[in-house]
Amino acid sequence: QVQLVESGGGLVQPGGSLRLSCAASESIEIYTMGWYRQAPGKQRELVATMSTGKNTNYADSVKGRFTISRDNPKNMVYLQMNGLKPEDTAVYNCAAEWFKYTYWGQGTQVTVSS
Repeated sequence: QVQLVESGGGLVQPGGSLRLSCAASESIEIYTMGWYRQAPGKQRELVATMSTGKNTNYADSVKGRFTISRDNPKNMVYLQMNGLKPEDTAVYNCAAEWFKYTYWGQGTQVTVSS
């Protein structure tokens, strides 16, 4: 099964930017790739997904601020986050989806605070 490792999280001030990266252990060509997040005391929620055909889907709360991208030859997925808000604070997980199977990374913490 594919293994995913996220990086790029950290502490940023409101209005700032971060770029999250997700490195996969094998080819991601067959997977819909996504980013999800979970804030303390809340359920995990979808942030953005990108299909094998590069169709994208974003949560309403991040539309216009976040951009998901994938580099299949490098087995990498990215999440560019601009205009960060305190409510974006969460653990962000990368996911690889194929039919009924979903594989998760361990997550990276993003904290937006002044």
